[in-house]
Amino acid sequence: MPSARQGSIHLFRFSGIDLFLHWSWFLVAAFEIESRKGRYSSVTWNVVEYLALFLIVMLHEFGHALACRQVGGTANQIVLWPLGGVAYVNPPPRPGATLWSIAAGPLVNVVLLPVLAVAFVLSRSLGWAEAMPDLHKLVRAVFMIDVVLLVFNMLPIYPLDGGQILRSLLWFVIGRARSLMVATILGFLGVAGFIGLAFWIHSVWFGAIAVFMLMNCWGGLRHAQALLRFAKLPRREGFACPNCHTAPPLGDFWKCGQCGQLFDTFQTRAVCLHCAAQCATTRCLDCGELHPMNDWIVTALVPANG
Repeated sequence: MPSARQGSIHLFRFSGIDLFLHWSWFLVAAFEIESRKGRYSSVTWNVVEYLALFLIVMLHEFGHALACRQVGGTANQIVLWPLGGVAYVNPPPRPGATLWSIAAGPLVNVVLLPVLAVAFVLSRSLGWAEAMPDLHKLVRAVFMIDVVLLVFNMLPIYPLDGGQILRSLLWFVIGRARSLMVATILGFLGVAGFIGLAFWIHSVWFGAIAVFMLMNCWGGLRHAQALLRFAKLPRREGFACPNCHTAPPLGDFWKCGQCGQLFDTFQTRAVCLHCAAQCATTRCLDCGELHPMNDWIVTALVPANG
């Protein structure tokens, strides 16, 4: 996955989210614009069409980022590159929060769809095809760009939005780790299909997409395996998350906000072993919610004497 700090140009910042453009975007843009010569009377229209693609992808990624922030997650960077865009989102580890963070991107395309459809219908009814053919072709092209991006992203293949939405829905039923495992396995099947399609139609782009998906599926599979190992860890008695009622694991899994060192916050009652800093709240590693240490303590019920 591309990094915002390597080979990217910072364009602007909006609502605390930095937008970067990968340098390879310019090479691909030049190639695509050149290959589409002849569709319009001037190459300027080709440039405008490609900029429209840039704008739609950017809005899609901002949909992910802003939705992630809405549910309390972290989303500070977006990178646009030739194969699309990547919003670096880190929603709270809850199925509902993850579902909204992922679904908000395609919902941007859904909102744009009727607007662009109306513009396309009006361009036909007003006779732009004869009076302003370039503008008519541009409106039709932008409408089709939005449709294709929406349909492609909603394919139930990890790591596409459709695959991640499927994973989030499965999370409600079979849990965090197993849902990711199922989604990545289905993703590998999708990768095989994209590879076959790339060879069949001799498409470099589908091959590149297949490689990108393969890398993400492999990373997702390893993450799922790590989550399954985490679920099997021994749990500390006497404590439970007030939100999901899950006992915390035994071990140094919590990072001190002052010195950055890992320690077992329940062993020391939220006092860092390394710098003696007192942590105001403790995060549940299962649901992601923050609670004061006193709220984690499970009070044993003592039977009254008869």
